[in-house]
Amino acid sequence: MAAQLHFNNVTLGYDRHPAVHHLSGEIRSGTLLAVVGPNGAGKSTLFRGIVGILKPLAGAIDRRGIDIRDIAYLPQTADIDRSFPISVFDFVATGLWRSSGPFGGIGRAARPKIAQALAAVGLSGFENRTIGTLSGGQTQRMLFARVLLQDARVIVLDEPFNAVDARTTADLVALIGRWHAEARTVIAALHDIELVRASFPETLLLARTAVAWGPTAEVLTAANQAEARRMCEAFDDGAPACAADTPPSRAA
Repeated sequence: MAAQLHFNNVTLGYDRHPAVHHLSGEIRSGTLLAVVGPNGAGKSTLFRGIVGILKPLAGAIDRRGIDIRDIAYLPQTADIDRSFPISVFDFVATGLWRSSGPFGGIGRAARPKIAQALAAVGLSGFENRTIGTLSGGQTQRMLFARVLLQDARVIVLDEPFNAVDARTTADLVALIGRWHAEARTVIAALHDIELVRASFPETLLLARTAVAWGPTAEVLTAANQAEARRMCEAFDDGAPACAADTPPSRAA
């Protein structure tokens, strides 16, 4: 399979303080990849770089001709303003912006597509509810419905199962499996190691840089996970800004 995303010694961060250091590698088209690592490992920062929210401090992310609009991004639920007075139907409809534009309106032909997306995630009957009335699991289902409407070639999911019940997790994992079967590229940041072992054939273990990247069984060894924890615990937020063109040692 051809590479869908290529990371060329990329460094991402804020105010010249990198959160992801000198990452190199590629994600092939159709890959189902889990990104795991301790809190503060740089997973969300990496995803913001992939979808174009953050520009690299150094190096480059080559999307191999994929337009940013053809990457569907599901952020963490903490990034969603659930107090905003919008209905579930209208929120999910924003998944059509790639084709209609933010001011294109919802045409009559689009309404069945929105209803189908809601049905696919088990939210039929919730169309007129405001998003602030949804539970955590229902909110995640709504976000997945919006991703469904985007019909993107690359799907990036940031902590999609946080505070979600087992049934919702199983339903949404099945949906991810459907995307994988359709040869879409799916990248998900996860904390549940057993879920990763069961459902994701490839894993990137991140601790501000790549600790290991490859087949899940080879990456998620006890030694690799211990090294990831050590590297994150050793990171000093008060350290001087990184020289972005000088790769750090593994012991740093």
